[in-house]
Amino acid sequence: MHDVLIVGAGAAGLSCALVLGSAKPKPFAADKRIGLIAHQRTSHLQNALFNNVLGLEAGTLGADLLSQGKAQLAALYPHVDQIMHEKVKSVIESSEGYTVTTNKATYSSKLVVIAVGYTNLITIEGLEPYIEAHPKAAPAKERIWLKNENHLVAPGLFVAGTLAGLRSQYAIACGSGAQVATDILTLWNDGKDTHVHDKI
Repeated sequence: MHDVLIVGAGAAGLSCALVLGSAKPKPFAADKRIGLIAHQRTSHLQNALFNNVLGLEAGTLGADLLSQGKAQLAALYPHVDQIMHEKVKSVIESSEGYTVTTNKATYSSKLVVIAVGYTNLITIEGLEPYIEAHPKAAPAKERIWLKNENHLVAPGLFVAGTLAGLRSQYAIACGSGAQVATDILTLWNDGKDTHVHDKI
């Protein structure tokens, strides 16, 4: 049983995992089991080039960020389970939270964060009731979002990144994933507003 399972390891999913992983020293997060289903094959970062992102060297490739992000997560927060080479087929509500089924295994989690792209090719069973036309994308592109309020789709089910209805900018997607992580940390911390900062 995971306490939270993140589906997707692009900008939003990796950012969410990094913030959640960094909270382990906090008493309310010390025993939480965090998982990341790190499927990246369809990530828009695969063909991205960054010149306009604060903190990234001009010419940074999105494909490099995908691999570096997983390596950073593994090095700093090895307690976060990185589940590789699996694609999610369904996310179904259960009595304990959600059952997440991939092409290879089945997982249980109290909370789930959906952080996959916003194309209408999404094929995750159980999400259909929440899918609508993306409010900030050109209709001709046929983009979608999971209808949500402040990233919350349904009890225990969050969405992050472009699928949350946000514009397709790397910094926005990263911020969305971090926002969801702090919302989850706040939930774990009995509703007390929570964030995690590293300091010199």
